Parts: sequence; structure tokens; C-alpha cells
Amino acid sequence: QVQLVESGGGLVQPGGSLRLSCATSGLTFSRYAMNWHRQAPGQGRELVAAITRAGDSSIHADSVKGRFTISRDNAANTVYLQMNKLKPEATAVYFCQSVGGCQDTYWGQGTQVTVSS
Repeated sequence: QVQLVESGGGLVQPGGSLRLSCATSGLTFSRYAMNWHRQAPGQGRELVAAITRAGDSSIHADSVKGRFTISRDNAANTVYLQMNKLKPEATAVYFCQSVGGCQDTYWGQGTQVTVSS
């Protein structure tokens, strides 16, 4: 059974930092590219960052570039999202996704991030 479990969300003040983790099990982690998405209240799901299977290349949405960093540890079957200089507009539920092919994808349940003073 494949599981993706996000953690690390919470309430943080503007300008603060959080590190999200997505621990996976039941799949060969190194065979999957990994994505972080977010969904703010009343809005659609947005791709925040993506990383290749080996972790040698990544992309970040323009809205987070320079402040968020995606990384992975294939030995630990975990992908991370370091979020710095957080803004209130970053408030959302953050989801991780594994992508092995067009039909081979799994999602976590999400972790809430709230940026507020």
C-alpha cells in the first residue's frame, strides 16, 4: 500500500520559515519525480515545486522562487519543502505528489500552512 504523509505545517508569522516533509512508503521512491502543490481556500491546486528522481534538477513557481526550496533524500524516501520569508498568501494546504508516469501517481492528504500575525 502506497502512502505519502506530509508533516511540518502549522501557524507561522509573516517572514517566518517552515520545513515540510513528505514521507513515503510502499513505492520505490527513487523511481518517482516528486511535486509539492498547494491549494488556498476557494482556489484551485497550484504546483509549487518539482524535483527529478535523482534530485539533480528542480523547478519552483515564480511566486516562491528564491524563498522556497524543494529537496529529497532517496535513502529516507522523503521529499522536503523549505519555505522561508513566508507571506500571508502562502496560506494553503500543501500536498506532495509522486509521479512515475501518466497513470502512476499518488497524493498525500496534505498539511495546513497558515501565515498570519
